[in-house]
Amino acid sequence: MTMPSDLTGGVSCVIPAYNEAPRIARVLAAVLGHPLVAEVIVVDDGSTDGTAEVVAGIGGVRLIRLAQNGGKTAAVAEGVMAAHHDAVMLLDSDLLGLDAQHLSALIAPVLTGAADVSISLRRNAPWVWRLIGLDYISGERVLSRQYLGDLEALRSLPRFGLEVHMNRFWIARRLRVAVVRWPEVDSPFKSTKHGLWHGLWADARMLRDMFRTVPPHHAVAQIWALRAQRVSPPSSLGAGLRSLSESAPKAAR
Repeated sequence: MTMPSDLTGGVSCVIPAYNEAPRIARVLAAVLGHPLVAEVIVVDDGSTDGTAEVVAGIGGVRLIRLAQNGGKTAAVAEGVMAAHHDAVMLLDSDLLGLDAQHLSALIAPVLTGAADVSISLRRNAPWVWRLIGLDYISGERVLSRQYLGDLEALRSLPRFGLEVHMNRFWIARRLRVAVVRWPEVDSPFKSTKHGLWHGLWADARMLRDMFRTVPPHHAVAQIWALRAQRVSPPSSLGAGLRSLSESAPKAAR
């Protein structure tokens, strides 16, 4: 397999984080040292629980500290602006069960040219998303930074409008989307992390921001449009990933 010429420098992994001190080290353990990941950037979005201190104590990570909490979209924009490579992997900072093989599977469709972008489908994604084979608001994605659109414009989006904004951009350009199933990976529910009522309130705010970015009927339309643009991930990753590993530099230590 041959990598597209603009993605040969390896992947910049951008991880936005807000109050994830108990969980982020496990995510970083899966990412650091991965042969296709050239750099790891954590954007601490004004955390108050010591997230930044946990990250600062882990070697091989570039830490960007934001003085105030500005939301996931702004944090991702900061991280991508600081990234050195065209290929970007976005990861949530609270994932459970993540390992290097999951990252390889997510990266491979884009770096081998089988797809333009890829997104994950986690084990505990809502059952309807698993039924239709697409989690359209998944936070785990690999793409060329050009498929984020204008990075400055991201700053003006609602705090949790990033995924539906990306979807809109991808659909307009009819990009090929690879959905990569992660049957061993979970994303903790907000109610588990923050308690029932705080979790429900956080979910409500997320939905509000999504529907401020795109109306509800457009969000529903995104699901079917992205399903129509799905392509199959590579059936065999071994040879392609060996080729990519040889070409891509390892993350600086």
